[in-house]
Amino acid sequence: QVQLVESGGGAVQAGGSLRLSCAPSGYTLRFVSLAWFRQVPGKQREGVAAIDRYDETTYADSLRGRFTISKDNAGNTVYLQMNGLIPEDTGMYYCAMTRAWVRPVGPLNEDDYHYWGQGTQVTVSS
Repeated sequence: QVQLVESGGGAVQAGGSLRLSCAPSGYTLRFVSLAWFRQVPGKQREGVAAIDRYDETTYADSLRGRFTISKDNAGNTVYLQMNGLIPEDTGMYYCAMTRAWVRPVGPLNEDDYHYWGQGTQVTVSS
C-alpha cells in the first residue's frame, strides 16, 4: 500500500520559514504527480503546489514566490519550502499523490489525488 508521511510543521512567527517534507512509501507508479494541499480555518481546502517527475510545477497564484515545491528524485521525497509566512498560512498541510501522471498546470483538482497523508500542522503567530 502507498503511504505518505508529512513532517516539518510547527509554530513560527510571522515572517518566518518552514520546510515541509513528504516521504512516500510502498508501491508507486512511474508517472505520478505529487502535491501539497492545505486546510485553513474558515476556508475550503486548497491546492498549494504540485510537481511531476519532470520537476514541472504549479502553484496557487497567491502563494507563488513565497512557497517552493521540490522533489528529491533519489529518495522520492517532496518538499515545500515556505518563506515569509503570515498568520493566514495557519492550517493543516497535506501531501497527496496521483495514481498516474497529471500535468502540474493550472489549479489543482483534489479528485486527481488518490493517496493522502495525515497532514502536518502549521501555525503562524503575530
